[in-house]
Amino acid sequence: MTAQKQAEPQAPKPAARSTEKGGRKPWKKKTPTAVVLEQIDRLRDDVTKKEDELKQAKKQLQKLEEVRKVLEST
Repeated sequence: MTAQKQAEPQAPKPAARSTEKGGRKPWKKKTPTAVVLEQIDRLRDDVTKKEDELKQAKKQLQKLEEVRKVLEST
C-alpha cells in the first residue's frame, strides 16, 4: 500500500491592486532604449559615489602617511 497525499485546499491569492495604498504599480513595458538609458544613469551614479569614496580614502591615507613619517623620524 502506498500513502496517498490529500490535496490541501489553497486559498486563492489576492490580486495586486494598484489603486490601494501599498499595492504594486502596474507594469509598464520599457523600450530597449529606455532600459539602456536607465543603466547608464545607474552606472553614472555608481561611479560618482565610488569617486567620492576614493577621495575620502586618499585623504585618510595621506593623513596616515604623515603620521607614519612623524613616527619614523622620532
